[in-house]
Amino acid sequence: MAKDAVGPGEHDGHKRVDSTFRNGSITAIGVVVGFSLGFLSRWAALPGEWSHSDLISVALITLGLALQVKSLADLLHVSSLELKRYNRSIRFFLAGLILVGLGVVFAIFADLLGFGGIVLKG
Repeated sequence: MAKDAVGPGEHDGHKRVDSTFRNGSITAIGVVVGFSLGFLSRWAALPGEWSHSDLISVALITLGLALQVKSLADLLHVSSLELKRYNRSIRFFLAGLILVGLGVVFAIFADLLGFGGIVLKG
């Protein structure tokens, strides 16, 4: 086994991620979270009335964003250097990314198929 593959602290049975690798993940996730938040805030600020299909899309995007932010917050803890915790945070992020993507795709197809015309009355 190569010495490079063994992270510090592995002697106690806990495999660890190199902090430089984790820092890159934090940066990438932070950028994606920023884009997701920007998209949602820009969409919410558009003039016009909301439809039922918009609520489904917003719910998916908001849930996905919550998972992305949770993964970012988890990765900021020192304990995320443990491989098990790091992998869990990445799974949360990927699930959030998929939900945000599904919300955006749903909004696009709802508009294309004409479901955007069902307006909420408030």
